[in-house]
Amino acid sequence: MLDMSQFDHLDLDGHLLQLLLAVLEEGSITRAAQRLGVTQSAVSHLLDKLRAIVGDPLFVKSGRGIVATAHAHALAARARLLLDELRGFSSAAGFEPAALATTVTIAANDLQRDLLLPALLRAVRAQAPGLTLRVIPSGAPGVELLRDQHCQLVITPRPPEASDILQRRLFEDQYRVFYDPAQRTAPASVRDYLDAEHVTVVHEPRRRLDIDDVLAARGLVRRFVVQVPGFAGVGPFLRGTASIATLPSLLSAHLLRGLAMADVPLDCPPMPMYMVWHLRHHVDPMHRWLREQLHDVIAPALAAAQLAATSVRD
Repeated sequence: MLDMSQFDHLDLDGHLLQLLLAVLEEGSITRAAQRLGVTQSAVSHLLDKLRAIVGDPLFVKSGRGIVATAHAHALAARARLLLDELRGFSSAAGFEPAALATTVTIAANDLQRDLLLPALLRAVRAQAPGLTLRVIPSGAPGVELLRDQHCQLVITPRPPEASDILQRRLFEDQYRVFYDPAQRTAPASVRDYLDAEHVTVVHEPRRRLDIDDVLAARGLVRRFVVQVPGFAGVGPFLRGTASIATLPSLLSAHLLRGLAMADVPLDCPPMPMYMVWHLRHHVDPMHRWLREQLHDVIAPALAAAQLAATSVRD
């Protein structure tokens, strides 16, 4: 066991702060070691050093795993701020994408992931070959997703509202009816539409699509036969059935390719799309570069998707 008296605050560095966050977020020394690219014994040794410095066990055994102490959670919040300061200090002399060796985390649903992020990865790695992209599900994103630094960017049609959350509009899509043309035709009237069996998406934690909220608010009652947690789950419930789904048209380029698509036989609002970030990243050179790279891939990505959507429209 390391002697606490051997250490003081000057023994802290960015690697120890990064280690604390990795163990806390992964909930495992093994996974933290894999994430950091070091051995488990190195993680254990540095964790002992950090424990000695702060005077707290930080992580304790619970069943077959470990859990963070309350003090570890409090320190993690401070560690994130300190790491932000270190990044700002290191980038003050100028930002060079080619020198990047980091992981960028973006929260997106399966539509946004397939539509935008492969093109984004190609664009950023052409300039920053040391950058790695991590994609996590956005679900129904709340402010904590950005405040707690689970990700650097969120792509969403409904940005969380808070004074420390910033956004930029990326594009706008339209809702269309998707269906299997081997099983049915497009609904020709509002009555045909309302009489059909519907498939929809409910993002966790239990948030419907905005179009579902809008139609319900108009008193339009639809019969949902299945609700799935993401767009990728819709196709199997449409193919081979007479069910329909009212979803963004851009899904026809990837996840719903091969299904027929038609206009919704009633007025529907458009679906805007935004990229969203926390105020702490607003002036960071790397983050500003990342935001511009995402914005720059929008037009070619939409052109390719809209071409695919036109080819399957009924």
